[in-house]
Amino acid sequence: MPLHRHLGKGREFARTAGDHATDMFAPLTVIGRGLRHHAGWAKGRWQATPKERRGPTLFLSAAVLIGIYLLPHGLLFALVGLMASAAWAGRAPKAAPAPPAPDVADVKLAALYSALTPYLCGPEDANPLYHFEGSYKNAFGSWEFDGEGRLSRLELSYPAYFTDTEPAARARIEQVVQGKAGRAREYRFDWDEESNRLRITALAPLPTDITAQRFVAAPGEIVLGFTDEDGTARTIPVQQGGATAQQPPVVWRTGPRSSEPHLLALGVAGYGTSSLIRSIALQALPYADLVVVDGAGTGEHACLVNRPGVHTVETSLHGALAALEWAARETERRLAALNTARHTGAALPEDLTRPLWLLLDHPTELGELARAEGRPDPQELLELPLRHGRAARVTVVIADDVEARDRITPTVRATTRARVLLGPAGPEEGHAALGAPLDIVPAAHAPVGRGYARIGNGAPVRLQVPATVDPLDDEAPAQLRDAVIALLPHRDSRTEPASEAPPRPDRPPVVPADAAPPVRPVDLGKTEPMIRSRPIS
Repeated sequence: MPLHRHLGKGREFARTAGDHATDMFAPLTVIGRGLRHHAGWAKGRWQATPKERRGPTLFLSAAVLIGIYLLPHGLLFALVGLMASAAWAGRAPKAAPAPPAPDVADVKLAALYSALTPYLCGPEDANPLYHFEGSYKNAFGSWEFDGEGRLSRLELSYPAYFTDTEPAARARIEQVVQGKAGRAREYRFDWDEESNRLRITALAPLPTDITAQRFVAAPGEIVLGFTDEDGTARTIPVQQGGATAQQPPVVWRTGPRSSEPHLLALGVAGYGTSSLIRSIALQALPYADLVVVDGAGTGEHACLVNRPGVHTVETSLHGALAALEWAARETERRLAALNTARHTGAALPEDLTRPLWLLLDHPTELGELARAEGRPDPQELLELPLRHGRAARVTVVIADDVEARDRITPTVRATTRARVLLGPAGPEEGHAALGAPLDIVPAAHAPVGRGYARIGNGAPVRLQVPATVDPLDDEAPAQLRDAVIALLPHRDSRTEPASEAPPRPDRPPVVPADAAPPVRPVDLGKTEPMIRSRPIS
């Protein structure tokens, strides 16, 4: 007989023996399953019984067992009852294993592939990379998901005929990817036009618990906020959450040797442009003089009134025009004195070496009021400080609403090479505000102070402005208000409680005659005043 027939008969005999064994031991399997069920039930009841009741329960169980043992044929009836209950409890078949959970990549990447197909599928493509019956594995090269199952990194290919050089076409793809991957996060899109590949990276949130404080920076360096680790090659120590941490800052360098001497900050309403102005003012006060113009008239900068180094804080059109006219004349005076000192070889006077900062918050609102009254726009008075401010050590900072960018004069847009954009904005608004395309798609809901910064010709980077609240705002947290008050030059009774007055005596003190001070003649001549007069009335 051939060998394969012997092997076939052996396999058939083994299969038959196995089936008979299964049929023979099936009752034992059912009883064993029921006994395991009873043992688990007894263990659960024992663990659920309080410790003070376990002793009586154990004694009662032993008495029942002894009673069964003393009964005639008690053990036999107990064993038969136990086997019957075990067979009843074990009659249900073993539950089928739950089906495995679907792979998160198959679900989410397939949905993203289907959403991108209408935009990346060409009707005349013979071998399309994206089609309605295709697989995402043909177009997506690599991907990563975080611990919560959210897409954190993706690299995909797109056809060569896709117009990746047009901002509108890119914006459509970026919007689809953000909608499928989650709108609560920011994404960086790296378009490789040479190889037709797109790299998408989900960015980690920036810290929002950094308050106003003295930053480690040289005079003339302003810390606008903090960014990602790859956004700058420098870190500074900051107080964060009650501890000291190293964070990468966005540093804006000002002064005569700066290529970006002036700053323009645009933002969505309620996202912290006034907080940025306060943060810059607190950093510049130790070594510079300030002129603040609050065009909105909301009193956001009232905490700077009558502070050393602050010439004036104006909220009206008349006061703003007077302050800016004085700033223009001061710029001319500084330029003339600087040229004279250079020609004669003399040292620069002290009033020339101390910088002057012009901080304007929402000046376009004053411009509309000035046009209604037939008066000059405050932005026109900034032409001389903007064009010659670097040589005269005059720095101009302008903050306004992103919707008012069309009302900003061309001179301001041309001379402010340091740009800041706060709040979620679209691709067109980001390009108009920063002067360069933004490769980061903002989140749908961003915290206050979150935005982007571009210094000169550099690439835009993410920015989180330090929490610099108005100390006169009673609704702001007390910890944040105290941090701002600690940075102000001197104490102010409007923001801090006044010290208690000393107790008044019941009667005037008696001074002995021999302790009376000698009589000195009174000099009625004029001397140099003790308080320096303010340049602006």
